Amino acid sequence: MPTLLLVRHGRSTANSAGILAGWTPGVDLDETGRAQAAALPGRLAGLPIARLVSSPLERCGQTLEPLVAARPELAAPELDERLGECHYGEWTGRPLSELADEPLWRTVQDHASGAAFPGGESLRALSHRTVDAVREWNDKVAVDHGPDALWVAATHGDVIKAIVADALGLHLDHFQRISVEPCSVTAIRYTPNRPYLLRLGDTGDLGSLAPRPHGRSKGDDAVVGGETGTD
Repeated sequence: MPTLLLVRHGRSTANSAGILAGWTPGVDLDETGRAQAAALPGRLAGLPIARLVSSPLERCGQTLEPLVAARPELAAPELDERLGECHYGEWTGRPLSELADEPLWRTVQDHASGAAFPGGESLRALSHRTVDAVREWNDKVAVDHGPDALWVAATHGDVIKAIVADALGLHLDHFQRISVEPCSVTAIRYTPNRPYLLRLGDTGDLGSLAPRPHGRSKGDDAVVGGETGTD
């Protein structure tokens, strides 16, 4: 099955200001985020990317812009609202330092499966919609581009953490133990029996994720990059 490269958007103006952006329009990458995005094509150089999918929020599109410019063979990113940020409702646009004093904050940190944002969505709903989205896209990429294809989804921190928790078989209550930095890449290969987490929050070179040469064994436990889940 294909390998999914989850790209968290580069650092945004909301990140540097300590604001919970959510779906607030007009939140752009800051100077650091633009530099991170500019470095992304080099980190992905040599990887045969089959498809780009993105959250519709501006900061994700801006993160992929340098990659699209550097790889003219790639079609423009296909937007999927299911990969958008959590709908934080009344928490949207508020400083994180202020939200940390809310009673709900501890629930979000310690019992995510019981957290629902006032006027927004629950973290359970976030997990369901995002996991469904990437698994559906993965199946489509397999049909359109073959089982060795790599594809990119540009999205958000909490989205990636929820998808990783699902891939690892973790209860959603543990998803806050997962950390993904801005413009990091998290790689998951889905196989018929189980997913494999190949990279988590990687901010370095990703060349070893290139598919194996044809002819090598690709059994159920085999994953790209010459690694297996047995170590």
